[in-house]
Amino acid sequence: MSRRVVITGMGVIAPNANGLASYEEALRKGQSGIRHVEEMAAAKFACTVGGVPQGVDALAEQRFDQDELLAMNMSHRYCSLATLEAWLDAGLERPARDDDHVHWDTGAILGTGIGGMDTTAAKVVPLTDAGKVRRLGSTSVEQVMASGISARVSGQFGLGNQVTTNSSACSTGTEAIAMGVERIRAGLAERMLCGGAEAASHYIWAGFDAMRVLNRGSNDEPERASRPMSASAGGFIPGAGAGVLVVESEDAARARGARIHAEVAGAAVNCGGHRGGGSMTAPNPESVRRCIDLALGDAKLTGDDVDAINGHLTATGADPKEVGSWAAALGRGPGELPPITSTKSMIGHSLGAAGAVESVASVLMLKGGFVHPSINCEDVHPEIEPYESSIPHTLRELPEMRVIIKAGFGFGDVNACLVFRKWEDGA
Repeated sequence: MSRRVVITGMGVIAPNANGLASYEEALRKGQSGIRHVEEMAAAKFACTVGGVPQGVDALAEQRFDQDELLAMNMSHRYCSLATLEAWLDAGLERPARDDDHVHWDTGAILGTGIGGMDTTAAKVVPLTDAGKVRRLGSTSVEQVMASGISARVSGQFGLGNQVTTNSSACSTGTEAIAMGVERIRAGLAERMLCGGAEAASHYIWAGFDAMRVLNRGSNDEPERASRPMSASAGGFIPGAGAGVLVVESEDAARARGARIHAEVAGAAVNCGGHRGGGSMTAPNPESVRRCIDLALGDAKLTGDDVDAINGHLTATGADPKEVGSWAAALGRGPGELPPITSTKSMIGHSLGAAGAVESVASVLMLKGGFVHPSINCEDVHPEIEPYESSIPHTLRELPEMRVIIKAGFGFGDVNACLVFRKWEDGA
């Protein structure tokens, strides 16, 4: 059994904007959300800038009751806010807290890369070491367990289908959407809330700073620090946030008269096996190419059908290899590659949330007929220079766009790829 899967709702919490309308405006403007992070400086990080969503606590206080907020750490708040926006955007009614109705055909796959490390580090470890275990309270477990975000959302919206949390490093958010699509196609659910969330915490980011993979050379210019595809890229900028998409069977969406944002035409996940140049921290270029090919094959499309690419593109040494993999997979060389952009240039790398936050951006671009600028790469990397004409340094209007492809590549040599197609009724 295989059914068409569409997107009927989206929600986003991002460093440069909260909410779909503000996020699209920020993307069009090429607006950076990277800023100084005092906790990083105080902890003597070499990199002291990051992508931290703003005003989240105030938003959460407006939308959730105080007793709920007491049990919600940062990733819970990000995820719950993005899910609520997606749910309402899909035309669904928010259930009352005392409503006993269960949505048996609706589930959630909401991923995270690092889980509740912020709560573990700031609360569980110090209180435990101080012999003050009782002060942890009754909600500490649900805040530190990785599945806390999906479990939280299941209670807020009365979800009765599969509810789980995936974790595949930086491909997590993209993979979650692919997994939801697979479940709907198989007839096991009508609707799935898919995406990812990651908290903003120097505890989460510390290991990356120790690895020297964060950009330590742009602390005095935060907005210019995230530099995918640039010759002067010095590493990625850590970020945080949440993106949630309501993916739904076409039949269910039509039955309730839902507005459809786009179709998820194809999806694929794979691993490079730490071979052929792949490792725990680097992707196998052949596996990247294969993942893109698999997603296109699943969508029954060819490389010539792709109108735009929203790459993984993190501002590390992997960027040139990634661009090469896109060209090989699509069979389109210099001068032929479609526009390729990096949302991370504006918001940094939100780890487990990245693929979801960037998928929301991809669908907004598809619907709006534009490709947002990939900022801070005026000095294109020498190995990417042959493809410079494909890089939108400013907003590029693309009203004829019909297909945009999004991928995520993560530690562990794991890959996920999605093909979004413009929704045209009856197509």
